[in-house]
Amino acid sequence: MQIQLADFIKHTPQGREAATLLRSCVHCGFCNASCPTYQLLGDELDGPRGRIYLIKQLLEGETGTADSQSHLDRCLSCRACETACPSGVNYHRLLDIGRGIAEQQVARPWRQRWLRRLLLLTLPYPGRFRPIVAFGRRLRPLLPKALQAKLPAWQAPGNWPAARHARRMLILEGCVQPALAPRINAATARVLDKLGISLIAANAGCCGALPYHLNDQPTGLEMMRRVIDACWPQMENGIEAIISTASGCGVSVKDYATLLRNDPLYAEKAVRIAALTKDIAEILQAENLSALQPPPRTLAFHSPCTLQHGQQLNGVVENLLSRLGFSLTMVAEPHLCCGSAGTYSILQPELAGRLRTAKIQALLAGQPELIATANIGCRQYLQEKARLPVVHWIELLDY
Repeated sequence: MQIQLADFIKHTPQGREAATLLRSCVHCGFCNASCPTYQLLGDELDGPRGRIYLIKQLLEGETGTADSQSHLDRCLSCRACETACPSGVNYHRLLDIGRGIAEQQVARPWRQRWLRRLLLLTLPYPGRFRPIVAFGRRLRPLLPKALQAKLPAWQAPGNWPAARHARRMLILEGCVQPALAPRINAATARVLDKLGISLIAANAGCCGALPYHLNDQPTGLEMMRRVIDACWPQMENGIEAIISTASGCGVSVKDYATLLRNDPLYAEKAVRIAALTKDIAEILQAENLSALQPPPRTLAFHSPCTLQHGQQLNGVVENLLSRLGFSLTMVAEPHLCCGSAGTYSILQPELAGRLRTAKIQALLAGQPELIATANIGCRQYLQEKARLPVVHWIELLDY
């Protein structure tokens, strides 16, 4: 794909990166076949290839419109198109650049601005989000059913084993997970303790993904620097790995090396942090699991987009669960998004709801006892409508 960059971006790192990515696209359209929004809407501009053309127009100096911004907004950032692309186009980076330009050029309606601002001021800050959730639980009987479904019942995390092993790893606690499902990380600590690994919690806050993908990229980058600063002392003390139990956070931290590569103070540190970051499944697949003997159950596993497409770890959790004696049911079209996609289910509720309905039907088709997943957003969104319990898979190993 040929491109003539406009003067405003021609000599910038983003412009050079975007031009390289665009030139790698060969217009084949394989991406559309894997795109959830293209399947739902059938509009070329609601598929990756069409959105790439919209981004190209922005980069060449054409002024964005509300319509073009809507097509970019409707992308889930699921990255299924990257898995399908024979040319290896790094589509999510193009999307970040295009959305950032559109955000500067197009004035959103006030309702959209208000909602996005509210999300930016609450979700990435555990100190703000946790009391909101606690207050909501107190008022739960008075809330509409739709809001009640978004507030999971309180679940005690249980004990966190003391650091007593020579092997030590660091865990990113995340922003919303400690309030909505604190048991996940505590269960991870107990599982690793059985394997002779001590888990240390990093007081790092949000990984930066949420504001970055809501087009507040400066705030997102600043949060990424804070995560690096919070992890660095333990890095220097020789931790083996930085663990994420939320695949949405893990894929973001693994991308720090790219996102901060032009930062003279953090570029080198970002490379080291990204290289050490692992999903909990990557840790367990390399360990002797004989100390773990969970009771066998039949379950359906939903592989989050950020796990299978973003981190390219498709099948890793499924293999682990099978090794440990779980029976996994068949799930049709497992590559398709459930509709959660960070804040997507809040900003695009109609499209997200259609995707969730299809995903739940696929998950329940094999008549499992429960549904397991690997990301807090997917867990919460599916649980709102699923007839079965939805858990993080690591909780099944904590018994």
